[in-house]
Amino acid sequence: MKKLTIVLMLLCQLGFAQSKQKQVDDFLLRQLHDSKIPGMQVAVVQKGKIVFSKAYGIANIQDNVQVDNKTIFAINSCTKAFTGVAIMQLVEEGKLDLNAPISSYIDSLPAQWQPVKIQQLLTHISGLPDILRIQEPAGANNEAKTWKKVTAMPMDFPTGEQFSYNQTNYVLLGKVISKLRGKPFAQVFKEQQFDVVGMPNTVFGDSRDVIPHFAPTYSYKKYMDGYPLTEAKLTNNYAEFAPSRRTGSGLNSTAEEMAKWIIALQTGKLLKTKEALKTMWLPITFNNGKPTNWALGWGVNKFRPKHWAVGMSGGGRSAFLVYPDDDLAVIALTNLGGSAPENWLEELAGIYNAEIPAADPITMLRIELNKRGYDKAPQILEEIRKKDPTLVPDENELNDWAYRVMGDRPNDALELFKINVALYPNSWNVYDSLGEALLKTGNKAEAIKMYQKSVDLNPNNKGGKQMLERLSK
Repeated sequence: MKKLTIVLMLLCQLGFAQSKQKQVDDFLLRQLHDSKIPGMQVAVVQKGKIVFSKAYGIANIQDNVQVDNKTIFAINSCTKAFTGVAIMQLVEEGKLDLNAPISSYIDSLPAQWQPVKIQQLLTHISGLPDILRIQEPAGANNEAKTWKKVTAMPMDFPTGEQFSYNQTNYVLLGKVISKLRGKPFAQVFKEQQFDVVGMPNTVFGDSRDVIPHFAPTYSYKKYMDGYPLTEAKLTNNYAEFAPSRRTGSGLNSTAEEMAKWIIALQTGKLLKTKEALKTMWLPITFNNGKPTNWALGWGVNKFRPKHWAVGMSGGGRSAFLVYPDDDLAVIALTNLGGSAPENWLEELAGIYNAEIPAADPITMLRIELNKRGYDKAPQILEEIRKKDPTLVPDENELNDWAYRVMGDRPNDALELFKINVALYPNSWNVYDSLGEALLKTGNKAEAIKMYQKSVDLNPNNKGGKQMLERLSK
């Protein structure tokens, strides 16, 4: 009788696991279809084990090569989380101080750059000009020219005053890692992360490199050679990441290897102490004492009382989230730029813990808007908040989501920017973003008003001032 009971219990557990797998499978196939994603890998980590790993679709459309679990995808800015780990490893060894100025480690920097702290580089509140504004082809000579040009540019804003995502921060972090380790940062990452975890398929590279089992990236274009197309066309993406910029966006990996990396991170194989992990996963503060929206290298974050999460996205095609208190992580890699898996990772996590999406107003809002229409945004948001007044969408997260939507659906994005202004009427940034959306949807007069409001609230908003000058001509 006892043996029969055990057998029945095992059969019930097996049936539950199969039901869960089908639920995940159905959900992912729907995302694949709805976003017209050619190929994708997804992995889920729960209680220190990979509980789901599956490949979908086509890796290489030209040759009809199927995605499998060994297919390598570009992870772009997800690389920044690996850079965060590399920096924290130096902190643990006493070789680096997060509060130290960059000038403690790198010589010959402009005077205004020198006081910028390491942690301010990691969280993009440095105010440094973005190296991507300088369009020089890759190559050693051109890298030197590019660096000379960017160091001659003025600061975008006083350090610590506001957030501005830029790659110069991570070029400097790469220089710090290479100098303190006495070897190229690419070698450091391999020796101290990839080799430790067992990640043979995780490599630096771009479209110029021959990477076995690599899935090229595609995107849907509405214009070709400056001419509008009658319908969006699937095209090849070409990407070059100069060697010095690869700490910000140069890695390629698989969902399973990233899952192993997350497990290693949480079990002390990469960082020795829980304190180091906690430091890396928490925001720092702006000059006014408010928390940053980024942690140290990790930019897709849910800083909330319950079911908090940290993660990163890259290239609008790859993303992951880690839920420390829930012992859960979800990873999705695709070969479609603009597929934005970060939009639905919370729903995927919700299949494993139903409380997760219920704790996130952005996810709840997204689910309802997709059902009922984005023009219902104010009404749906009011319904959500009536059920639970604490469910207020985070300003930065709502803003980021609206920008992702704006690429394909500017009118829908406009509705999201409008509710962000309603929620945060004293924020200069929400008016700046609304101005951009209004301009994109053809309302120049209202766009000017929003940019002016943004500049009135923040006189240091150079971008807003430049837009007003441009629009007044």
